[in-house]
Amino acid sequence: MAESFGVDAERYDRARPSYPEELVTGVRAASPGPDFLDVGCGTGIEARQFAAAGCRVLGVDPDPRMAAFARDRGTDVEVATFEDWDPAGRTFDAVVAGQAWHWVDPAAGPAKAAGVLRPGGLLAVFAHVFQPPAAVADALKAAMPGSPFTAEPRSAAELYEVMFTRFVDGIRASESFGEPELRRFTWEKRYTREEWLDFLPTTGGLTRLEPDVLADVLAAVGAAIERPFVLPYTTLAVLAAKP
Repeated sequence: MAESFGVDAERYDRARPSYPEELVTGVRAASPGPDFLDVGCGTGIEARQFAAAGCRVLGVDPDPRMAAFARDRGTDVEVATFEDWDPAGRTFDAVVAGQAWHWVDPAAGPAKAAGVLRPGGLLAVFAHVFQPPAAVADALKAAMPGSPFTAEPRSAAELYEVMFTRFVDGIRASESFGEPELRRFTWEKRYTREEWLDFLPTTGGLTRLEPDVLADVLAAVGAAIERPFVLPYTTLAVLAAKP
């Protein structure tokens, strides 16, 4: 699934939200310098934000379709998984990962990051947490019965708390960083029916559906959206510095 998001890279880049400016400026301020490695950079959403903040960003992504899209928009990208990527002696001030660290091996990832970071360098991993309105979520569940992505009884907030606890545990276990710091950024985004149906196919569980099946799912979800809605987001981030 990690390499399925490039099926429609243009839609992914258009529909996926960017990151809070407070997060971008906070990570930049915590980094000892401007050289950033973006793990799982995808289409370059966060890479472009960090570049706009004055950083020099190199992306790494396993999907050549996503990498090509990011390159076309100004981000230098090398195609590989982070675990297999060859730094060729290069080092960085910060290693960042947006919506991607859960695809990285929990033991190998922090160790690899520590190996390419300069002294005092920063590891920052972050992701968006959201829960759509009940009627919209229920319509998706009804349209995809039995899917592990719609059958999970826990809320998105609970799932991401577990995920980020694992991120923190993995960073601690590497014994290569100081104590990880968890930050939360809350914000909102307004969606029309068309915007939500544009976003939904970029999410895990829908990226690998056949076109006719996807069309049926989107029609069912669209029927449940009567008017635009405001979706609360929380962006979670873990920051840890290399001594």
